[in-house]
Amino acid sequence: MSDLRIILTTFSSEADAATGVRQLLEERLIACGTILPGARSIYHWKRVVEEAAEVIVFLKTDQERSKFCMARLAELHLYDTPEIVVLHPEDVSNRYLLWVKESLSKTDSALE
Repeated sequence: MSDLRIILTTFSSEADAATGVRQLLEERLIACGTILPGARSIYHWKRVVEEAAEVIVFLKTDQERSKFCMARLAELHLYDTPEIVVLHPEDVSNRYLLWVKESLSKTDSALE
């Protein structure tokens, strides 16, 4: 299993997603955030079926920072109950994993 972690989350708008991704980047908790607009979620909320336009975001980080990133994302998020799911890729290209590691270590991080 690789050291890469991908955190899946959703936001209500591209602007909110971009704000969250930029903050996590500035804090060196992620190497990259991919924002995918155009999602439509249908879900139960307070015993009612709801439907909302959302933006899916994939945050790329490493195992060491993933817990810190999850906690910070929960603080930054505007949802009462944000979707924060950590995915553990089994196989990752060595070049991509090296880029993630280098991106996370170029400055002081929230871990120090």
